[in-house]
Amino acid sequence: MILQTIWYVLVIVLLIGYAILDGFDLGVGVLHLRVARTDTERRLSLNAIGPFWDGNEVWLLTGGGALFAAFPPVYATVFSGFYLAMILVLFALIMRAISMEFRSKVESPRWRFFWDKLFSLGSFLAALLFGVAVGNLMRGIPLDASGEFTGSFFGLLNPFSLLMGVLSLAMFTMQGAVFLLVKAEDEMRSRAKAWAWKAFYAFVVLHVVGVVWSFAEARWLFDRFEGMHLPWLFVCLFWASVVALWFFLKKDRALPAFAASSAAIATQIAALAAGAFPVLAPSRTSTDFSLTAFNASSSELTLKTMLILALIGVPLVLGYTIWIYWIYRGKSRLEPEGY
Repeated sequence: MILQTIWYVLVIVLLIGYAILDGFDLGVGVLHLRVARTDTERRLSLNAIGPFWDGNEVWLLTGGGALFAAFPPVYATVFSGFYLAMILVLFALIMRAISMEFRSKVESPRWRFFWDKLFSLGSFLAALLFGVAVGNLMRGIPLDASGEFTGSFFGLLNPFSLLMGVLSLAMFTMQGAVFLLVKAEDEMRSRAKAWAWKAFYAFVVLHVVGVVWSFAEARWLFDRFEGMHLPWLFVCLFWASVVALWFFLKKDRALPAFAASSAAIATQIAALAAGAFPVLAPSRTSTDFSLTAFNASSSELTLKTMLILALIGVPLVLGYTIWIYWIYRGKSRLEPEGY
């Protein structure tokens, strides 16, 4: 049980890392045509995330790989059940990457604006669909006794999950706007700050609405919160982070605001994961059919071997991430080799 718990925590940590890091470049993409008005500003916007975006997506790949290695039945059920949704997410992420690389291949305003629109659209879709996926996992997915998904793609587009999708969109937009406060200057920074406030209030309101709605759609989560201290600790830390973010935005302190925004994302996900533990894929059909860290894990030998590899690999990824962010600290600048 100890190894299963460690891997449960590790998968969640990797997903939190992805939500924080790729969250800001998805948010920058969502705001690309709103904060950046001219071609120069859009180049600055892209250059702000240029050194980071592909490294940020490594966290998603690593999280998916960890899920596959440690909990293969969960990986098989979720990725097969959400197949069309995952294809749309991949399409959106590929659209973002292609747009960034292609926009400056031709010296034409129409050409660049076309790719700018695709970049923003891809960011919007990815940010929305990630939340829709989480919303379905919160309310439970239709699983049979063998752990097979029995629902449909359109069944995933239920009102509660769509609300979670909009919440995710607001969260990533907030993270991206606050990141632009760190990287942008002058009028572009002023517009980013205005959007940071809009996204912040939308995030808080949607979070409260989502919690209230969860009493009906995801009651099992609240039942599990009873008698547990860790989830409530993360809830308190979440609201402390929200208050800190409000304070730092008010004081126009960009770096602390970005840290507070990141903490709000981390503690929100951590509270959900701590409350759901050990459930990874809850069944809406019957709780007996749910896939957990204990009934859907790999063998002890596999978990031990992968843990050794993770203890070597994760620090390397963390070290590389810290080094890259240190090297490219400071304001975004136009460079000949930039976007």
